[in-house]
Amino acid sequence: MSEEELQEETLLSHLIELRSRLLKAGSAVLLLFVVLIPFADEVFNRIALPLMNQLPEGSTMIATQVASPFLTPFKTTMFAALFLAMPAVLYQLWGFTAPGLYTKEKRFAVPLLVSSTLLFYLGALFAYVVVFPLMFGFFTSAAPEGVSVMTDISSYLDFVLVLFFAFGLSFEVPIATVILVWSGLTSIESLEKNRAYVFLGAFIIGMLITPPDVISQTLLAVPVYLLYECGILLSKTLKIKRDEE
Repeated sequence: MSEEELQEETLLSHLIELRSRLLKAGSAVLLLFVVLIPFADEVFNRIALPLMNQLPEGSTMIATQVASPFLTPFKTTMFAALFLAMPAVLYQLWGFTAPGLYTKEKRFAVPLLVSSTLLFYLGALFAYVVVFPLMFGFFTSAAPEGVSVMTDISSYLDFVLVLFFAFGLSFEVPIATVILVWSGLTSIESLEKNRAYVFLGAFIIGMLITPPDVISQTLLAVPVYLLYECGILLSKTLKIKRDEE
Protein backbone atom coordinates (compact mmCIF):
# COMPACT_ATOMS: atom_id res chain seq x y z
CA MET A 1 0.00 0.00 0.00
CA SER A 2 1.40 3.41 -1.00
CA GLU A 3 1.87 6.23 1.48
CA GLU A 4 -0.93 8.26 -0.13
CA GLU A 5 -3.38 5.37 0.15
CA LEU A 6 -2.36 4.84 3.77
CA GLN A 7 -3.03 8.49 4.56
CA GLU A 8 -6.44 8.33 2.87
CA GLU A 9 -7.34 5.19 4.82
CA THR A 10 -6.21 6.81 8.08
CA LEU A 11 -8.24 9.94 7.35
CA LEU A 12 -11.30 7.83 6.51
CA SER A 13 -10.99 5.86 9.74
CA HIS A 14 -10.74 9.12 11.72
CA LEU A 15 -13.85 10.48 10.01
CA ILE A 16 -15.76 7.28 10.77
CA GLU A 17 -14.64 7.46 14.39
CA LEU A 18 -15.66 11.13 14.60
CA ARG A 19 -19.11 10.36 13.17
CA SER A 20 -19.56 7.56 15.68
CA ARG A 21 -18.58 9.83 18.58
CA LEU A 22 -20.90 12.61 17.40
CA LEU A 23 -23.80 10.17 17.06
CA LYS A 24 -23.22 8.90 20.60
CA ALA A 25 -23.04 12.44 21.99
CA GLY A 26 -26.16 13.45 20.06
CA SER A 27 -27.96 10.33 21.28
CA ALA A 28 -27.20 11.25 24.91
CA VAL A 29 -28.65 14.74 24.39
CA LEU A 30 -31.69 13.33 22.57
CA LEU A 31 -32.33 10.75 25.27
CA LEU A 32 -32.29 13.37 28.01
CA PHE A 33 -34.50 15.63 25.91
CA VAL A 34 -37.10 12.86 25.49
CA VAL A 35 -37.02 12.21 29.23
CA LEU A 36 -37.42 15.92 30.08
CA ILE A 37 -40.00 16.95 27.46
CA PRO A 38 -43.04 15.86 29.56
CA PHE A 39 -41.72 18.24 32.24
CA ALA A 40 -41.05 21.15 29.85
CA ASP A 41 -43.25 23.60 31.75
CA GLU A 42 -41.64 22.65 35.06
CA VAL A 43 -38.15 23.06 33.56
CA PHE A 44 -39.02 26.56 32.32
CA ASN A 45 -40.60 27.47 35.66
CA ARG A 46 -37.39 26.47 37.44
CA ILE A 47 -35.32 28.62 35.09
CA ALA A 48 -37.75 31.53 35.49
CA LEU A 49 -37.86 31.28 39.29
CA PRO A 50 -35.11 33.89 40.01
CA LEU A 51 -37.10 36.53 38.11
CA MET A 52 -40.53 35.43 39.33
CA ASN A 53 -39.39 35.76 42.95
CA GLN A 54 -38.37 39.38 42.33
CA LEU A 55 -41.43 40.56 40.41
CA PRO A 56 -43.78 42.92 42.26
CA GLU A 57 -46.99 41.43 43.58
CA GLY A 58 -49.52 41.04 40.80
CA SER A 59 -46.90 41.06 38.00
CA THR A 60 -46.31 38.05 35.78
CA MET A 61 -44.25 37.08 32.77
CA ILE A 62 -45.94 37.45 29.39
CA ALA A 63 -45.76 35.94 25.89
CA THR A 64 -45.75 38.53 23.11
CA GLN A 65 -45.57 36.05 20.23
CA VAL A 66 -48.21 33.55 19.19
CA ALA A 67 -46.02 30.44 19.43
CA SER A 68 -43.98 31.50 22.49
CA PRO A 69 -46.08 29.60 25.08
CA PHE A 70 -45.21 26.37 23.27
CA LEU A 71 -41.79 27.05 21.78
CA THR A 72 -40.11 28.67 24.79
CA PRO A 73 -40.55 25.73 27.23
CA PHE A 74 -39.59 23.40 24.35
CA LYS A 75 -36.42 25.39 23.68
CA THR A 76 -35.63 25.58 27.41
CA THR A 77 -35.88 21.80 27.70
CA MET A 78 -33.58 21.31 24.71
CA PHE A 79 -30.87 23.49 26.27
CA ALA A 80 -31.38 21.80 29.65
CA ALA A 81 -30.81 18.41 27.98
CA LEU A 82 -27.62 19.70 26.34
CA PHE A 83 -26.47 21.15 29.67
CA LEU A 84 -27.07 17.90 31.57
CA ALA A 85 -25.53 15.78 28.81
CA MET A 86 -22.30 17.80 28.77
CA PRO A 87 -20.27 15.11 30.62
CA ALA A 88 -21.27 12.55 27.99
CA VAL A 89 -20.45 14.98 25.16
CA LEU A 90 -17.03 15.76 26.66
CA TYR A 91 -16.39 12.06 27.25
CA GLN A 92 -16.96 11.35 23.55
CA LEU A 93 -14.64 14.23 22.66
CA TRP A 94 -12.05 12.75 25.00
CA GLY A 95 -12.51 9.30 23.45
CA PHE A 96 -11.79 10.75 20.00
CA THR A 97 -8.64 12.66 21.00
CA ALA A 98 -7.18 10.23 23.58
CA PRO A 99 -5.54 7.79 21.10
CA GLY A 100 -3.29 10.60 19.84
CA LEU A 101 -1.97 11.49 23.30
CA TYR A 102 1.04 10.14 25.16
CA THR A 103 0.58 8.34 28.48
CA LYS A 104 1.74 11.37 30.48
CA GLU A 105 -0.60 13.64 28.50
CA LYS A 106 -3.54 11.30 29.14
CA ARG A 107 -2.79 11.33 32.86
CA PHE A 108 -2.78 15.12 32.76
CA ALA A 109 -5.81 15.53 30.49
CA VAL A 110 -8.30 13.40 32.46
CA PRO A 111 -8.24 15.61 35.59
CA LEU A 112 -8.50 18.68 33.36
CA LEU A 113 -11.53 17.23 31.59
CA VAL A 114 -13.29 16.44 34.86
CA SER A 115 -12.40 19.74 36.52
CA SER A 116 -13.42 21.79 33.47
CA THR A 117 -16.85 20.13 33.49
CA LEU A 118 -17.30 20.77 37.21
CA LEU A 119 -16.17 24.39 36.87
CA PHE A 120 -18.63 24.98 34.02
CA TYR A 121 -21.48 23.66 36.16
CA LEU A 122 -20.24 25.70 39.11
CA GLY A 123 -20.25 28.87 37.03
CA ALA A 124 -23.81 28.26 35.82
CA LEU A 125 -24.94 27.45 39.37
CA PHE A 126 -23.29 30.64 40.67
CA ALA A 127 -25.20 32.65 38.07
CA TYR A 128 -28.52 31.01 39.00
CA VAL A 129 -28.17 31.14 42.79
CA VAL A 130 -26.23 34.37 43.37
CA VAL A 131 -26.25 36.60 40.27
CA PHE A 132 -29.82 36.27 39.02
CA PRO A 133 -31.61 37.12 42.31
CA LEU A 134 -29.43 40.20 42.89
CA MET A 135 -29.58 41.36 39.28
CA PHE A 136 -33.33 40.89 38.81
CA GLY A 137 -33.99 42.43 42.21
CA PHE A 138 -32.06 45.52 41.09
CA PHE A 139 -33.84 45.72 37.73
CA THR A 140 -37.34 45.36 39.15
CA SER A 141 -36.69 47.88 41.93
CA ALA A 142 -35.28 50.37 39.41
CA ALA A 143 -38.50 50.46 37.35
CA PRO A 144 -40.06 53.96 37.36
CA GLU A 145 -43.26 54.49 39.30
CA GLY A 146 -46.29 53.47 37.28
CA VAL A 147 -44.31 51.01 35.11
CA SER A 148 -45.34 47.35 35.44
CA VAL A 149 -42.45 44.90 35.04
CA MET A 150 -43.79 42.11 32.80
CA THR A 151 -40.96 40.33 30.98
CA ASP A 152 -41.49 38.37 27.76
CA ILE A 153 -40.72 34.67 28.31
CA SER A 154 -38.79 34.29 25.04
CA SER A 155 -36.62 37.36 25.71
CA TYR A 156 -36.00 36.13 29.25
CA LEU A 157 -34.81 32.72 28.05
CA ASP A 158 -32.40 34.23 25.52
CA PHE A 159 -31.10 36.57 28.22
CA VAL A 160 -30.41 33.91 30.87
CA LEU A 161 -28.91 31.45 28.38
CA VAL A 162 -26.26 34.01 27.46
CA LEU A 163 -25.47 34.54 31.14
CA PHE A 164 -25.42 30.81 31.92
CA PHE A 165 -22.82 30.18 29.23
CA ALA A 166 -20.92 33.40 30.03
CA PHE A 167 -20.47 32.44 33.69
CA GLY A 168 -19.87 28.78 32.85
CA LEU A 169 -17.09 29.64 30.40
CA SER A 170 -15.66 32.34 32.68
CA PHE A 171 -15.18 29.76 35.41
CA GLU A 172 -12.88 27.85 33.03
CA VAL A 173 -10.13 30.43 33.62
CA PRO A 174 -7.99 28.12 35.84
CA ILE A 175 -8.09 25.40 33.19
CA ALA A 176 -7.10 27.85 30.45
CA THR A 177 -4.27 29.16 32.64
CA VAL A 178 -2.89 25.69 33.32
CA ILE A 179 -3.07 24.72 29.63
CA LEU A 180 -1.20 27.88 28.59
CA VAL A 181 1.60 27.16 31.05
CA TRP A 182 1.69 23.42 30.34
CA SER A 183 1.88 23.96 26.56
CA GLY A 184 4.70 26.47 26.92
CA LEU A 185 2.75 29.38 25.38
CA THR A 186 3.42 31.44 28.50
CA SER A 187 5.18 31.19 31.86
CA ILE A 188 4.07 31.49 35.46
CA GLU A 189 6.28 34.56 35.87
CA SER A 190 4.57 36.25 32.92
CA LEU A 191 1.13 35.47 34.35
CA GLU A 192 2.13 36.98 37.69
CA LYS A 193 3.44 40.16 36.04
CA ASN A 194 0.18 40.68 34.13
CA ARG A 195 -2.12 40.53 37.16
CA ALA A 196 -3.16 44.17 36.83
CA TYR A 197 -4.08 43.74 33.15
CA VAL A 198 -6.09 40.61 33.93
CA PHE A 199 -7.95 42.42 36.71
CA LEU A 200 -8.83 45.26 34.34
CA GLY A 201 -9.68 42.83 31.54
CA ALA A 202 -12.04 40.89 33.84
CA PHE A 203 -14.10 44.04 34.40
CA ILE A 204 -14.07 44.88 30.69
CA ILE A 205 -15.33 41.36 29.87
CA GLY A 206 -17.97 41.72 32.58
CA MET A 207 -19.06 45.01 31.04
CA LEU A 208 -19.35 43.49 27.57
CA ILE A 209 -21.23 40.25 28.31
CA THR A 210 -23.41 41.19 31.28
CA PRO A 211 -26.24 43.72 31.55
CA PRO A 212 -25.24 47.36 32.11
CA ASP A 213 -25.31 47.26 35.90
CA VAL A 214 -22.48 47.27 38.41
CA ILE A 215 -23.77 44.24 40.33
CA SER A 216 -23.61 41.64 37.54
CA GLN A 217 -20.37 43.07 36.14
CA THR A 218 -18.67 42.84 39.53
CA LEU A 219 -20.08 39.37 40.25
CA LEU A 220 -18.49 38.16 37.01
CA ALA A 221 -15.19 40.06 37.17
CA VAL A 222 -14.24 39.25 40.77
CA PRO A 223 -14.64 35.43 40.45
CA VAL A 224 -12.77 35.51 37.12
CA TYR A 225 -9.80 37.25 38.73
CA LEU A 226 -9.83 34.96 41.79
CA LEU A 227 -9.96 31.92 39.50
CA TYR A 228 -7.01 33.37 37.57
CA GLU A 229 -5.03 33.39 40.82
CA CYS A 230 -6.14 29.80 41.47
CA GLY A 231 -4.89 28.89 38.00
CA ILE A 232 -1.46 30.34 38.81
CA LEU A 233 -1.27 28.37 42.07
CA LEU A 234 -2.36 25.19 40.31
CA SER A 235 0.22 25.75 37.57
CA LYS A 236 2.95 26.10 40.20
CA THR A 237 1.87 22.87 41.88
CA LEU A 238 1.86 20.95 38.59
CA LYS A 239 5.23 22.42 37.60
CA ILE A 240 6.76 21.23 40.88
CA LYS A 241 5.40 17.72 40.32
CA ARG A 242 6.65 17.67 36.73
CA ASP A 243 10.12 18.86 37.81
CA GLU A 244 10.24 16.12 40.45
CA GLU A 245 9.38 13.50 37.85
